[in-house]
Amino acid sequence: MPNNEMNHALSFLLFRLVVMSTYERRMIEKWLKAGNRTCPRTQQVLSHTVLTPNHLIREIIGQWCENHGIQLTNSNHVNEQGIAEGEHHHFVSLLEKTSSSTLSEQKAAAKELRLLTKKMPSFRVLFGETSHAIPKLLKPISGSGNTNNLHLDLQEDVITTLLNISIHDNNKKLVAETPMVIPLLMKALRTGTIETRSNAAAALFTLSALDCNKQLIGKAAALKPLIDLLEEGHPLAMKDVASAIFSLCVIHENKVRAVKDGAVWVIVRKIMDGLHVDELLAILALLSSHQKAIQDMGEIGGVTCLLSIIRESKCDRNKENCIAILQTICLYDRTKLKDMREEENKHRTISELALNGTSRAKRKATAILERLNRVVNITHTA
Repeated sequence: MPNNEMNHALSFLLFRLVVMSTYERRMIEKWLKAGNRTCPRTQQVLSHTVLTPNHLIREIIGQWCENHGIQLTNSNHVNEQGIAEGEHHHFVSLLEKTSSSTLSEQKAAAKELRLLTKKMPSFRVLFGETSHAIPKLLKPISGSGNTNNLHLDLQEDVITTLLNISIHDNNKKLVAETPMVIPLLMKALRTGTIETRSNAAAALFTLSALDCNKQLIGKAAALKPLIDLLEEGHPLAMKDVASAIFSLCVIHENKVRAVKDGAVWVIVRKIMDGLHVDELLAILALLSSHQKAIQDMGEIGGVTCLLSIIRESKCDRNKENCIAILQTICLYDRTKLKDMREEENKHRTISELALNGTSRAKRKATAILERLNRVVNITHTA
């Protein structure tokens, strides 16, 4: 074999060996979209499905093709973030259609953006890296306040896309600080399909992962529509709404707002009805550091409700939350000590928890028992 042919064969063999460990992006995406979660060569389960462009391999392929007079097509060029040019062009085209005067084009574009941002992380990234992308997405539903002219399917797709975008950590601050976002999420909490309302709550929960966003959302008075939706009690929305309220109330300012907006009354009633007790008790435990929350609980019969949960529940976490709230009530409202003493005399509920509860529950229960005993001793002395 002539030397040039041998060199060509050897270089081609090297080329084949180098690229055997990598795959074309288009084919990987096709493999994953088909529902596969294993390596197509080894059949091992993939630890994740995030695609990383192999720039080194691309350079080697390009150099080999150049040396051997082969033209390498560049129709699917990938930028530094791993986003294909074709994806970017399609994304920009869809955004333009959402601003179209044709309703059918707006709906079709919003529907496709919803699907793409759900399935492809790269499209979530594009929203954060493309100027005015979020305002363009929201334009079809950001008109006048007249809900009669609102197309519910279009609103649902846009709000759900906004939720999908917010999942990407780098987008959270940008999304929340876009002026029309929080008002439109608040509007969506009150109007539209139940899926729209639930997804609006989920978006607020996702955005509230940042403390600065908690403050923005609270100042915008978004807790009130969340509490109103919680009070409605629709099964599809309850968990998302409860998660959003809990996350927002981690900061003190929002606890104050939630209590003022009637959260305690709504939550205690739902707990009494046996609805989402785990999540709602966690919120109530957060709010109980506010003195007015204690007052509200006393007025609505919260002490009796909490004691019955401790007595009847099998969930250690719920018992912990209940006894923690009751201990705070002991500090702020001495009038409720009588109810606790009657419960103790009748069922020994708190004593039982002090003996058999978790370590945290034991500490709280013991502290209440000590306080009850001090009150009894003082009464006898007097």
